[in-house]
Amino acid sequence: MKDPLIENRPANKSSLIIWLFVGCFMIFTMVVVGGITRLTGSGLSITEWKVVTGVIPPLSQAEWESEFFKYQQIPQFQLINSNFTLDDFKFIYFWEYIHRLIGRVIGLIFLYGLVTYYMRGVISKQLMPRLLFMFLLGGIQGFLGWYMVSSGLTENVRVSHIRLAIHLTFAFITFGYIFWVALTQLFPVKYTNRYAYTRYKKYGWTLLVLVILQVIYGAFVAGTKAGMVYTTWPMMEGEWVPDSISYMLQKDGVGSLINNLASVQFIHRSLAYLITVIVIALIVKVWKDKQLESGQKNSAYLLGGLVVVQIILGIYTLLNSVPVTLGVLHQATAFFVFATTIYFIYRLAHASMKEKIAFVDEED
Repeated sequence: MKDPLIENRPANKSSLIIWLFVGCFMIFTMVVVGGITRLTGSGLSITEWKVVTGVIPPLSQAEWESEFFKYQQIPQFQLINSNFTLDDFKFIYFWEYIHRLIGRVIGLIFLYGLVTYYMRGVISKQLMPRLLFMFLLGGIQGFLGWYMVSSGLTENVRVSHIRLAIHLTFAFITFGYIFWVALTQLFPVKYTNRYAYTRYKKYGWTLLVLVILQVIYGAFVAGTKAGMVYTTWPMMEGEWVPDSISYMLQKDGVGSLINNLASVQFIHRSLAYLITVIVIALIVKVWKDKQLESGQKNSAYLLGGLVVVQIILGIYTLLNSVPVTLGVLHQATAFFVFATTIYFIYRLAHASMKEKIAFVDEED
């Protein structure tokens, strides 16, 4: 059965594919800048959500002082940054402003492409609902960003780690959806032989769920500053399982699994180990499998390599108490692991037109 997204599509859709991947790259960039914003403590520097007028930063001394005055009214300034000068404020304002600006640019790029390709007749009736859904996801993500920031403007000195996790995870999900749709255009042919997907789909989908869960706990670690404690490996300050985990579990119940620093970091470590074990098993199985296409095998090897890099980065970041550069690299690599997991799942059942032609020629 033909994929309705592929059937009757215009012959030249390379620019549309590029547009979709540019959107993916922009989301990745926004997440990286978001990581810098979080690690530099810049996320609460802009205390208002001005969707349109917020694109213009302060331009005069009076405007800068007005923004600084607003920042001085929130707990973060009063309890942590009361020694800040206007120049200090400008530094943190810069990162939050860039973070929000990228979000606006993503919206404009997407809207421009959507209108342009529709007018050119490049977008099929079947593809349009998916593109409109992407636009909806972007709007929700913008709201979630403000929902997260608002949690740190009244009583707390930082944003809620739970809202941070929601905001970050939704960014990954939005990216993943756009990336998947882009792959439908880049690799449009479904294999008639379902061997690879049937044999390896459990690995792929299990890893995707675990990676998303790991992203959530990565946000918990970041939001609670859990990476600043237990900065030893492989043991956590001389303990394989810190005593505080069981103590807090008895005291606060299951809520401690998302609020207690030791619990959050322990789960984050444990998920990393579990993902690594599953990936190793996958690579061994793929290596021995003679029926897989080269593209399918390479996607698995790429995933395995990225997981190894991410594990090393995670350990090194922890041992150095999460410096900004390593923290951002760790978060960026998580994005690549997530994207490659999606790519692996998709490639189990799909090929490009060129690959399919080659495959058919070999059979002939």
